[in-house]
Amino acid sequence: IELKALVEQGKSFLISGGTHTGKTTLLNALLSESPPQTRLITAEEVFELSPDVPDMINMQCRESVQAGEAAIDLRRLVKESLRMRPTRLVIGEVRGAEALELLIALNSGMPGMTSVHANSARDALAKLSILPMLAGENVTGSFVVPTIASSVDLVVHAQTTGHGHRRVREIIGVVGRVESDVIETSEIFTTIN
Repeated sequence: IELKALVEQGKSFLISGGTHTGKTTLLNALLSESPPQTRLITAEEVFELSPDVPDMINMQCRESVQAGEAAIDLRRLVKESLRMRPTRLVIGEVRGAEALELLIALNSGMPGMTSVHANSARDALAKLSILPMLAGENVTGSFVVPTIASSVDLVVHAQTTGHGHRRVREIIGVVGRVESDVIETSEIFTTIN
């Protein structure tokens, strides 16, 4: 599988892995393969992404430091980014309710990428199925799970070997179907431990 071609086709990626496995490095590398006409909008808690693309807007969260100054969280950044005519939306890492805004954007046909801490590619999908529900009681699995199945194309899982080398451990495709509340996937690539 050539990931560069899938980036050029506008596929949506979820990059997963543990701490220090190279998720941000991998995300930067994939984003740098975007076609030159791509308008890339990134939303991050702390600036980490710096892909080599000509048209990019980076946005960062802001904590409230003094009275009268409003905090700006990832949920708000994702909502605002959609007004900036992106051709690809990127959240540096999803950890909470901002996953709902990302899914809504992806479900509207907007290609996107994000990273998430997880132990495997399938665990990443399971985690992404839970995070949007942090946005409120009226967000349910009956909405979230099929939305992920129809909006995410690939999960690329990174890991660090026993010798400290970073590598892609597995890639799974999301086939667009849900069976018994489980997102169906197909194995595209896996390495032997």
